[in-house]
Amino acid sequence: MAELALNATSTPQQARRLIRDGHWQQHTSGLAAGHAQANLVILPEAQADDFLRFCQANPKPCPVLDVTAPGDPYPRSLGDDIDLRYDLPTYRVYRDGKLSEERHDITDLWRDDFVAFSIGCSFSFEEALIAEGLEVRHISERRNVPMYRTNIPLIGSRLFGGEMVVSMRPFTAAQAIRAIQITSDMPRVHGAPIHLGDPAQIGISDLQQPDFGDSPVIHQGEIPVFWACGVTPQLALENAALPLVITHSPGHMLITDIPNHRFKFG
Repeated sequence: MAELALNATSTPQQARRLIRDGHWQQHTSGLAAGHAQANLVILPEAQADDFLRFCQANPKPCPVLDVTAPGDPYPRSLGDDIDLRYDLPTYRVYRDGKLSEERHDITDLWRDDFVAFSIGCSFSFEEALIAEGLEVRHISERRNVPMYRTNIPLIGSRLFGGEMVVSMRPFTAAQAIRAIQITSDMPRVHGAPIHLGDPAQIGISDLQQPDFGDSPVIHQGEIPVFWACGVTPQLALENAALPLVITHSPGHMLITDIPNHRFKFG
């Protein structure tokens, strides 16, 4: 099976080639270790400036890595030979604010007025956590990261607003402190956690029922640690109810050529 050919040691180019050829349609967590992955939002040029203002007002969940020119599917600052029309395993298509379909190729939907936003992804800081000896449970369990809608309000723009989505990783208290230290200097990939402990305080009623991704595996003595998540724009797009927008499917990211260490300072 071609799926078995992709793993942490694959290069970004190898990963994108198999994805482009339709041989990998799973989540991308843990693939092409050492290289950044990105969330994706594609929308018409007429709404692009307002969406950029929304991202700039909410940098924790929406750190912008690249913005393409209208009609250009190539995010050249993120690597060579990247084509946003078919280099992600699964896309989501929203029509009038409703999830209309998921598909593996959006070539026939592409328009000359589309602007694509690549947004930083927490998969980048996971490598830093693992390098410091912290287990990232969904990677070790070969699962997709659990993601949740919250009651944390966003700063709205003219069209876009709503509440934040978070991703969760369980740690002991001591590990959680170390995870905060490690991720604090990586703001372009969400930075430090926004909450830890009681999920009800941020509007999450059941950790075993995530809104996106897979249910978590939490061991005795561990607490949930929550980071701002790049799925947040998808909820803002639902609220805006634009006629047509396209995003990545949660966990099915764009694998870039950018080394993760470029997003770390200090």
